[in-house]
Amino acid sequence: VQLQASGGGLVQAGGSLRLSCVASGRTFSAYDMAWFRQAPGKEREFVAAITLISRRTRYADSVKGRFTISRDNAKNTMYLQMNSLKPEDTAVYYCAAGSHYTDPRGYDYWGQGTQVTVSS
Repeated sequence: VQLQASGGGLVQAGGSLRLSCVASGRTFSAYDMAWFRQAPGKEREFVAAITLISRRTRYADSVKGRFTISRDNAKNTMYLQMNSLKPEDTAVYYCAAGSHYTDPRGYDYWGQGTQVTVSS
């Protein structure tokens, strides 16, 4: 499956953005999906995940209550609604498919990333 992330940009602290991840190729609905992020000089970290059947979700503690992950299998698209953004949310955000765990090594497919920059 090929993944294409979009929706990043520059926003002031307290603002909102919605990221999208469009999948093509193999059946999107066959995969658990997730968002990760990577800031300069830091390791890639888990942000949120959603399972394929029950659509159960999990979040990193740092984004709980501010970010919401969702998916529309009919549109082969996953979303990340990000509210109350903070400067520490600045990173390249990646979508991934194949797992719903927090370890990036468990994922088979990755998108190219979209830059999110939050100014103070």
